[in-house]
Amino acid sequence: MSFFTYRDGAMHAEGVALATIAAQVGTPFYCYSTGALRAAWREFADGIRGMNARVCYAMKANSNLAVIRLFGELGAGADIVSLGEMQRALAAGIPARRIIYSGVGKKPSELMAALQAGVGQINVESSAELETLNAVAGQLGVAADITIRVNPDVDAGTHAKITTGRKENKFGIDIDLARDAYALAGRLPNLRVVGVAMHIGSQLTSLNPYRSAIARMRALIGQLRSDGHAIDRFDIGGGLGIVYADEKPPSISDFLAMAARETDGLGCELTFEPGRRLVGEAGVLVSEVILVKPGAAKTFVVVDAAMNDLIRPTLYEAWHDIVPVKERRDAATIRCDIVGPICESGDYLAQNRDLPPLAAGDLVMIRSVGAYGAVMASAYNTRPLAPEVMVDGTRFAVTRPRPSIEEMLSVERFPPWMEPTKP
Repeated sequence: MSFFTYRDGAMHAEGVALATIAAQVGTPFYCYSTGALRAAWREFADGIRGMNARVCYAMKANSNLAVIRLFGELGAGADIVSLGEMQRALAAGIPARRIIYSGVGKKPSELMAALQAGVGQINVESSAELETLNAVAGQLGVAADITIRVNPDVDAGTHAKITTGRKENKFGIDIDLARDAYALAGRLPNLRVVGVAMHIGSQLTSLNPYRSAIARMRALIGQLRSDGHAIDRFDIGGGLGIVYADEKPPSISDFLAMAARETDGLGCELTFEPGRRLVGEAGVLVSEVILVKPGAAKTFVVVDAAMNDLIRPTLYEAWHDIVPVKERRDAATIRCDIVGPICESGDYLAQNRDLPPLAAGDLVMIRSVGAYGAVMASAYNTRPLAPEVMVDGTRFAVTRPRPSIEEMLSVERFPPWMEPTKP
């Protein structure tokens, strides 16, 4: 079911016309459908029913406080990769015991803050981190519950910049070195080994890489248990893909059923960490056409959203479907690039697209930006961050307002020697 559809010729988010939001909030803006978020969560909740499993939302996909709170109220934990994300999770009401702290480079001060907050699990990614965490936990007089993230050396078959499970990737401990790492962890007095973790990449559209990785990890779990380690948890990670263009990713139910089959009899609590699959298709970006610029080689449609608002097309060569907010029923199209006003040739949202003719003042909607959209935005060219809006049925609210230029400037300071001299 799509929660963004045309009604009477106007694109709606659930029961709210996007043009109505644009008139009140201005453009560009991000819009999230509560119905879509709940629907995606229900698929995971239904899929793990009867399993010894939990779902921890991977906050890096979308760290809007309202989104996090919604998932928390529905029963989710949180997978975090920074101290800032931990503070966001706690502020949104996620109990610390339901937080998993991942990430390849955690400072001692960050590990200390996580232990002081009482996070439920730390996924360690190197032997050096084992030593550091042991020392920090010793200073606090606590034992840290850990898994070790193991790199299973499986090709996820996704974009090179978002694959994480190969030997050449920076993440985790090589599976061939994992037993040594666990032996070290077992010798450190302030660590309590509770399981193993993996995460092989993002935007996976096949279950085969998961099967291969789980099989390798299952064999490792057997070896670790024979070495005397208590392995009670298996953190499978996330990465299940969504539809951007013509992808056909597995259903959530098929993914979870596969995981249940491949881990049957293993005796581990499973942890799933979806991010993109929960939020990606639940968000859109709405932008206004500034002008249309015909050229000798192609036509440029210049809109008020830019690469600072949505970096994915520039960074990952990502496709996002773009449609007019006002429905066009005729078949006429133009071949064009949708570009922003930033002073970069890489500032585009789409290239060589066939779209209905557009004019200044028209609104367009960019689909499937709920993941890695607003969270990766910047203020490049001193452009204020686009506001974020949440829709629930026929109501909507701004969950992160657009800062004014004055607010942006107010956080900066001149050094003392540049302050104007008082007369």
